[in-house]
Amino acid sequence: MLLDTRNQVQDIVELYHGSLNSSEVRVGEVFKPAVRRNAASILVVHNHPSGDPTPSPDDVTVTRAMVEAGKLLDIELLDHLVIGQNRFVSMKERGLGF
Repeated sequence: MLLDTRNQVQDIVELYHGSLNSSEVRVGEVFKPAVRRNAASILVVHNHPSGDPTPSPDDVTVTRAMVEAGKLLDIELLDHLVIGQNRFVSMKERGLGF
Protein backbone atom coordinates (compact mmCIF):
# COMPACT_ATOMS: atom_id res chain seq x y z
CA MET A 1 0.00 0.00 0.00
CA LEU A 2 1.29 3.43 -0.93
CA LEU A 3 0.43 6.12 1.60
CA ASP A 4 0.58 9.92 1.59
CA THR A 5 1.79 12.16 4.41
CA ARG A 6 -1.56 11.72 6.23
CA ASN A 7 -1.34 7.92 5.91
CA GLN A 8 -4.18 7.94 3.40
CA VAL A 9 -3.98 5.14 0.84
CA GLN A 10 -2.81 6.41 -2.56
CA ASP A 11 -2.74 3.02 -4.21
CA ILE A 12 -2.60 -0.71 -3.56
CA VAL A 13 0.01 -2.45 -5.67
CA GLU A 14 0.40 -6.19 -6.06
CA LEU A 15 4.06 -7.03 -6.63
CA TYR A 16 4.64 -10.75 -6.24
CA HIS A 17 2.93 -14.09 -6.59
CA GLY A 18 4.73 -16.77 -4.66
CA SER A 19 4.65 -20.50 -4.96
CA LEU A 20 3.13 -22.83 -2.42
CA ASN A 21 5.89 -22.23 0.12
CA SER A 22 8.10 -19.35 -1.03
CA SER A 23 8.46 -16.06 -2.84
CA GLU A 24 11.64 -14.22 -3.71
CA VAL A 25 11.40 -10.53 -2.82
CA ARG A 26 13.70 -7.87 -4.23
CA VAL A 27 13.59 -4.85 -1.93
CA GLY A 28 14.23 -2.41 -4.78
CA GLU A 29 11.07 -3.58 -6.53
CA VAL A 30 9.05 -3.13 -3.34
CA PHE A 31 9.93 0.57 -3.28
CA LYS A 32 9.74 1.25 -7.03
CA PRO A 33 6.00 2.12 -7.06
CA ALA A 34 6.42 4.27 -3.93
CA VAL A 35 9.23 6.26 -5.55
CA ARG A 36 7.24 6.68 -8.78
CA ARG A 37 4.15 7.90 -6.91
CA ASN A 38 6.12 10.02 -4.42
CA ALA A 39 4.59 8.11 -1.50
CA ALA A 40 5.52 9.20 2.01
CA SER A 41 5.30 5.67 3.43
CA ILE A 42 4.33 2.12 2.60
CA LEU A 43 2.57 -0.75 4.31
CA VAL A 44 3.60 -4.24 3.16
CA VAL A 45 1.24 -7.20 3.46
CA HIS A 46 1.71 -10.81 2.45
CA ASN A 47 -0.03 -14.08 3.15
CA HIS A 48 1.13 -17.47 4.31
CA PRO A 49 -0.79 -20.12 2.33
CA SER A 50 -0.38 -22.52 5.27
CA GLY A 51 -2.78 -20.30 7.18
CA ASP A 52 -0.29 -19.74 10.01
CA PRO A 53 0.57 -16.02 10.07
CA THR A 54 3.67 -16.52 12.23
CA PRO A 55 6.52 -14.59 10.53
CA SER A 56 9.37 -16.73 9.24
CA PRO A 57 13.06 -15.89 9.68
CA ASP A 58 13.07 -14.83 6.01
CA ASP A 59 10.15 -12.47 6.71
CA VAL A 60 12.20 -10.82 9.47
CA THR A 61 15.26 -10.55 7.24
CA VAL A 62 13.40 -8.93 4.37
CA THR A 63 11.61 -6.59 6.78
CA ARG A 64 14.95 -5.37 8.15
CA ALA A 65 16.15 -4.76 4.59
CA MET A 66 12.97 -2.84 3.73
CA VAL A 67 13.26 -0.69 6.86
CA GLU A 68 16.86 0.22 5.97
CA ALA A 69 16.01 0.88 2.31
CA GLY A 70 13.11 3.07 3.39
CA LYS A 71 15.42 5.15 5.55
CA LEU A 72 17.72 5.74 2.59
CA LEU A 73 14.81 6.65 0.32
CA ASP A 74 12.94 8.69 2.95
CA ILE A 75 9.92 6.38 2.56
CA GLU A 76 8.92 4.88 5.90
CA LEU A 77 7.86 1.26 6.16
CA LEU A 78 4.94 1.64 8.58
CA ASP A 79 4.43 -2.08 9.10
CA HIS A 80 4.76 -5.50 7.52
CA LEU A 81 1.67 -7.62 8.07
CA VAL A 82 1.52 -11.37 7.60
CA ILE A 83 -1.96 -12.77 7.10
CA GLY A 84 -3.41 -16.28 7.22
CA GLN A 85 -6.75 -17.90 8.08
CA ASN A 86 -8.53 -14.70 9.15
CA ARG A 87 -5.65 -13.69 11.44
CA PHE A 88 -2.70 -11.38 11.03
CA VAL A 89 0.59 -10.57 12.70
CA SER A 90 2.00 -7.05 12.81
CA MET A 91 5.75 -7.41 12.57
CA LYS A 92 6.21 -3.88 13.88
CA GLU A 93 4.06 -4.60 16.91
CA ARG A 94 6.21 -7.63 17.67
CA GLY A 95 9.47 -5.75 17.03
CA LEU A 96 10.46 -8.13 14.25
CA GLY A 97 12.74 -6.35 11.81
CA PHE A 98 11.98 -2.86 13.11
